[in-house]
Amino acid sequence: MEGTDPVNKKLAAALSGGAVLVLALTGCSGSEDNKELDAWAKKVCDQVPAQNKKITAAYDAITKAAEDTTSTPTELQKADSQAFQDLSDGYKARATVISQAGAPPGVDDGAKKLQAAVTQLTALSGAYADMKTQVDGLNTKDQAKFASGLKDVSAQMKKVETQRQGALAALKELESGDTKQALAEQTGCKQASTSASAPATNS
Repeated sequence: MEGTDPVNKKLAAALSGGAVLVLALTGCSGSEDNKELDAWAKKVCDQVPAQNKKITAAYDAITKAAEDTTSTPTELQKADSQAFQDLSDGYKARATVISQAGAPPGVDDGAKKLQAAVTQLTALSGAYADMKTQVDGLNTKDQAKFASGLKDVSAQMKKVETQRQGALAALKELESGDTKQALAEQTGCKQASTSASAPATNS
């Protein structure tokens, strides 16, 4: 794997800081009594820990595989393929939960912000599905071709990172104001916020 190791490192670097799309909560204290909004927040937050666990594990698996100089091309391909599938599934699940919860009650432009977040998350899910297809197509029997393919994967990851940032921005818009406060009070989102703040990642 000597020939592909530098490329593996680049792939890992492309993934660093791309950890998790978490609800961007920052220690909000108390909100005005809004039972409808609280009920909406519960629908969203109840699913967050499981989704984030899957997404985080997938990023970790890709980084670990990329940094493992003993991995064969087939092993690296298998690990990356599964991880990209998990990322696609994780972000699709996040989009589904938000969509099913509907627009946050009593929030200005709530429906518009909801649709923007769902659209961005769905697109991100699709991008990771495409990454899986790209990885599945790598030539594991030819060292040079495999290394070249990994370069293409790394380059594509940078483009996907731009999409991830867009989805994060859309989520932050959805979670602003009273919505953010309501989410911050839910156990699931508290857990997600705590776990996300542990590793050093780009926000």
